[in-house]
Amino acid sequence: MEQYREMYERAANEPEAFWSELARNELSWFEPFRKTLEWNPPVAKWFSDGKLNACYNCVDRHVEDGRADKPALIWEGEPGDARVITYSELRKLVSRFANVIKALGYKRGDRAIIYMPMVPELPIALLACARLGVIHSVVFGGFSAEALKTRIEDLDATLVITADGGWRRGKEVRLKDAVDAALRDCPNVRNVIVHRRTGSQIEMQNGRDLWWHEQEQQLGAQGDTCPPEQLDSEHPLFVLYTSGTTGKPKGILHTTAGYLLGTMMSTKWVFDLQENDVYWCTADVGWITGHSYIVYGPLAAGASVVMYEGAPDYPAFDRFWAIVEKLKVTIFYTSPTAIRALVRQGDKWPDSHDLSSLRVLGSVGEPINPAAWEWYYRVIGKERCPIVDTWWQTETGGIMISPLPGATPLKPGSATLPLPGVVPEIVDTKGNTLRDNREGYLIIRKPWPSMVRTIWGDPKRFEEQYWSKVPGAYFTGDAARRDEDGYYWVLGRVDDVMNVSGHRLSTMEVESSLVHHPAVAEAAVVGKPHEITGQAVCAFVTLKKGEWDTGALSQELRQWVGKEIGAFARPEEIRFTDALPKTRSGKIMRRLLREIVTSHAVTGDVTTLEDMNVLASLSTQQDEE
Repeated sequence: MEQYREMYERAANEPEAFWSELARNELSWFEPFRKTLEWNPPVAKWFSDGKLNACYNCVDRHVEDGRADKPALIWEGEPGDARVITYSELRKLVSRFANVIKALGYKRGDRAIIYMPMVPELPIALLACARLGVIHSVVFGGFSAEALKTRIEDLDATLVITADGGWRRGKEVRLKDAVDAALRDCPNVRNVIVHRRTGSQIEMQNGRDLWWHEQEQQLGAQGDTCPPEQLDSEHPLFVLYTSGTTGKPKGILHTTAGYLLGTMMSTKWVFDLQENDVYWCTADVGWITGHSYIVYGPLAAGASVVMYEGAPDYPAFDRFWAIVEKLKVTIFYTSPTAIRALVRQGDKWPDSHDLSSLRVLGSVGEPINPAAWEWYYRVIGKERCPIVDTWWQTETGGIMISPLPGATPLKPGSATLPLPGVVPEIVDTKGNTLRDNREGYLIIRKPWPSMVRTIWGDPKRFEEQYWSKVPGAYFTGDAARRDEDGYYWVLGRVDDVMNVSGHRLSTMEVESSLVHHPAVAEAAVVGKPHEITGQAVCAFVTLKKGEWDTGALSQELRQWVGKEIGAFARPEEIRFTDALPKTRSGKIMRRLLREIVTSHAVTGDVTTLEDMNVLASLSTQQDEE
């Protein structure tokens, strides 16, 4: 803790000197930077006159530094197939695919959408794009064709990288079919490169669609090398779409040097990364956790990274623990949702495996409740592995608040203390700093290297959403409190965003989907507490005039949302009502609906409510249930 406090003090007192020294020592540069930070809120530029390449930092330099034969990716397919790819092999595979993209005419500044299962070709595609300066955006394979289309259109992407499908709970997820459906309305996409994973029959459009393996074969032996582009520090690395409080997803833009430094240093600090560790983050690369803690952070740090394609409960509830035992995993980073689901299955599944290789356990995606924390610590870590309960967001790029294993005394349910260089505060609605143990808004006062640079194509929305609530400070949208020991307790979202199984999901996005259905006049969506997923989607729906079978319609609407957004967004519960609680200006009061589903009673202010009868009706409906 002494070492942490020294580092933290130095970073707080001399932030530019602190980050400058790390950037020079930890990253490999083609041209060194002279300027550390240019800060004109909300615009930050870090190391802006330097040149480097993220792919070179994640792959080539490790080959040159003696890690050529070290495993970079250790992959487990759901059906049981497996691969180990060393750093030298990874360089060759990435170079070959970068040459495929290059031969098709794609270059720095172009945009590619990546829509793939959790196979090694997914990080290979990311790294190949990074090698050439092609801006990539990964779309989670659970998203529907419609969700994929909106992201292709917003990014104005000209290349899509996908696969025929992937495996999930023994069934094929047909990805190429979704791409074909999305591209009916996306004429700007010139090429679709398809990796063969499942081998099932798919449509290939002549001239547009190309097989990954056939394109590589055409390159011959000269395709094995591809020099990395020398890119500006602030060159856009990727755009990742996340739910906002309006229906339209936000394209969060991260750039090269600052993001890479932030994810690499947090990987080293938070997981106490050692040279021989076998590191496994169970997230999907379609989310920020997979970008930062499967691909860029651990590979920049030279780690051996485990990737798993499928579900944690297939073919049985011990799949995670079987992989830990087989690969002798030392660092295990997963979500509270997964932990809660596995707690319910009992101790016999983990107890039937040797988990003695584990050294550090981690949690990500939402606050972990103390009961799940205790089980994780006792049953999985055998009371000897520290748990790093990490708080961060898509927008922060990397972990911001977390224990450091072996140093920080733990408190179940608390993310504990901020990392060096991170300056959080708890404030009230006017931006005044609150005393300890007072609940308020979590903000970040000073810029940090891995911070979001803008919302793609919408700088005005970026400023309004993140920087206008407390001028000059980043507004996280989370509620939190700080205890008398300086520990942070993050309490969840304060805006209309739900956290379902660690996936951020906008209430507006689900509502927009529901009102597209011909039977629905109006919809309001809130999150309700759920034992496994943290929150579940609860929808209040008013129907258009007509005779409706609400039992059948309820099922139909759930499937409708699944098709429009993805299965994870399907409402768990749909309540039909004649009217929704609104203010006199016509705004739906979701807060009241949230109180109805969580506490079965309305206690908050209702003075702005237009019609009190609506509330009485909803409350009666609740009592009858």
